[in-house]
Amino acid sequence: MNERKHTIAVLVNNQPGVLQRVAGLFGRRGFNIESITVGESEEPGLSRMVIVTVGDEHTLDQVTKQLYKLIDVIKVVNLSSHPMVARELALIKINAEPGMRPEILGIVDTFRAAVVDIGPHTLIVQVVGDSDKIDAMVELLKPYGIRELTRTGVTAMVRGSVH
Repeated sequence: MNERKHTIAVLVNNQPGVLQRVAGLFGRRGFNIESITVGESEEPGLSRMVIVTVGDEHTLDQVTKQLYKLIDVIKVVNLSSHPMVARELALIKINAEPGMRPEILGIVDTFRAAVVDIGPHTLIVQVVGDSDKIDAMVELLKPYGIRELTRTGVTAMVRGSVH
């Protein structure tokens, strides 16, 4: 079985219960959802879900066919089969005594991140990028003591004018 990461965009009617039905379908097929983001799309009344999951091509094809059977699903696109732009946002609250801040700010600058809150003993850093960039920044900030971490999940779209 050749499992790999897939990023799928699902255009759906903005109706109660759609997210639950889509997520349930993945669970029944044995797909773990690594991340899922949902928000309004360019079409009024429609939302776009971007789902990151791991599985083989056959199972992904089956999930796609099952998604189309859900009444509120309009369109399914396997974004990872095309050149795509994918981004995630993370907020990271770290221990930051005043003497350590210049060192931490060096890391923040290197990653083109931003300090969005300064407390007496902490900083909250915002970083935007692909998942690998965020993972790398988290690893570099761990020695300072991460108090809290939250990530949005991946959002993505195909490059150029393909879709």
